[in-house]
Amino acid sequence: MSKKALQTNQQSSLHSIGHGNKSIENFIHELKQFDIEYLVDVRTTPFSKWNPHFNQNELQHVLKENKIGYIFLGDKIGGLPSDKSCYTKEGKVDYKLVCEKEFFKEGLERLVLANSKDIKIATMCSETNPENCHRSKLIGKELLMQGIDMKHIINQDEFKFQSKINNDLFGLFADSDEFHLGSKKSYISDGK
Repeated sequence: MSKKALQTNQQSSLHSIGHGNKSIENFIHELKQFDIEYLVDVRTTPFSKWNPHFNQNELQHVLKENKIGYIFLGDKIGGLPSDKSCYTKEGKVDYKLVCEKEFFKEGLERLVLANSKDIKIATMCSETNPENCHRSKLIGKELLMQGIDMKHIINQDEFKFQSKINNDLFGLFADSDEFHLGSKKSYISDGK
């Protein structure tokens, strides 16, 4: 089955996926459809109250059975950093501040290195829709500024490039200097 891109762009071995309310079988099937070698868990807290099959231990076990590696980077590139200086006075995460932190730069560099080695990775969070998650608002956006157009898995045979998401979210500003320097609209988040 061929995979349909919602917008074609440059090559990237980096993907993202949200587990949402998917069954573990469908989730694994989607990963296999995209030949994912490693799942990088970018949830700040690697547990799911409503979908316990996505709790860290259970997920690691199923991934291992399916010959997919598991890496936890929620402490580096998670959507809700433990560093309180990454938050506004209103308690919202400020992605511009997060991007300046060494822990975030270290986590992002691991993804950049994996991409340079053409290792098929999918970053995972709980939010199914990439437009509503820090996978696109923070990680994918920063990777794109480094020339890596992350592929966000929508379903088993469809994905959306980060550049398409940027255009959908920010329209004409997606290619402007203001966008790349970080406007408040593009950087303030509730952690998704």
